[in-house]
Amino acid sequence: MQPSRDMKRLVEIMSALRAPDTGCPWDLEQSFDTIIPYTIEETFEVVDAIERRDPDDLKEELGDLLLQVVYYSQLAAEAGLFDFEDVVEGITRKMIRRHPHVFGDTDARSARSAKGQWERIKAEEKRERAEARAVRLRAELDGTAERSEWSGRNEAATSLLDTVPGALPALTLARKLQEKAATVGFDWTTPEPIIAKLREETAEFEAASTSQERSDELGDLLFTLVNLGRRYEIDPDSALRGTVAKFRDRFRLMEVAADDENLRLADLSLDELEALWVRAKRSSQPEAESIIG
Repeated sequence: MQPSRDMKRLVEIMSALRAPDTGCPWDLEQSFDTIIPYTIEETFEVVDAIERRDPDDLKEELGDLLLQVVYYSQLAAEAGLFDFEDVVEGITRKMIRRHPHVFGDTDARSARSAKGQWERIKAEEKRERAEARAVRLRAELDGTAERSEWSGRNEAATSLLDTVPGALPALTLARKLQEKAATVGFDWTTPEPIIAKLREETAEFEAASTSQERSDELGDLLFTLVNLGRRYEIDPDSALRGTVAKFRDRFRLMEVAADDENLRLADLSLDELEALWVRAKRSSQPEAESIIG
């Protein structure tokens, strides 16, 4: 087995790793559920490589993430569900269908109108999948089709919000739920009431007297902030990651400044740390803000 630029080679390698008699013992023990943590980890590592602007790491991490897709496809093929070619065909069909302004005769005058077309077509696809699931469920109930562990896990979903995966990161989950609720009109149309709600939630957090109350009120605050960001088309996770990146950079500058003066950060008072923070911030922008608050 030799490395190759052909996608088929990766599929062949995965198949060999899962071969019952000659495969890898560890890979043979894996299942859909046991691979999930690795998929999440690889996704975050791709994001990290992008934010660090490291092309070598990004190339490697994208390969690791691609392996996850091939892994799930191999497990599905073994279970008689679908294979990797089905995955490729499905995503190519979806991309062609959702871009009629590129592959068809429909016009999209702006990014907003293109997104609108995407959402309309996506809604049509969801209805079609729901109808197909209903047909499958009826066939399983009347005995004309066999029921398996993959049958009907989503049929119990009766709420509009049940279509949003609960395993998403919390900020993304909050945004997705708000977007879904907005499709039936449950949404503020201007930022002013959201800002008023933010002040209300801040006051409630300040008034909280127990750890549980503070936790609940902090959650409400974050949920409201996500809503405010959504109103301005700001992704909350990206915004927070941007702030984290700035904090990392400025903290490193604090460490360098302290080292230049033969100081240890742990030995400094909060006021002295604050002074180092202000110096670090000024090195990247004129106006400094306090590290406190």
